[in-house]
Amino acid sequence: MFYSNDHEPIHVHVVKGGAEARFQILPEVMPLDNRGLKPSEMKLAESIVEENKDIIIARWNEYFKK
Repeated sequence: MFYSNDHEPIHVHVVKGGAEARFQILPEVMPLDNRGLKPSEMKLAESIVEENKDIIIARWNEYFKK
């Protein structure tokens, strides 16, 4: 997800319970920070973000009118 007041660069927040991580999308998907996700959860989240990279970019641009 991203927040309505988010800022560039394009990134997403991955939330599970009380844990949250952020992933940069461009120029490549990579974690920016992690507050509580287990290593296996981070690996899974990163692969899902990578798989959906084009959709994330399109939705970001659509929402923020880029």
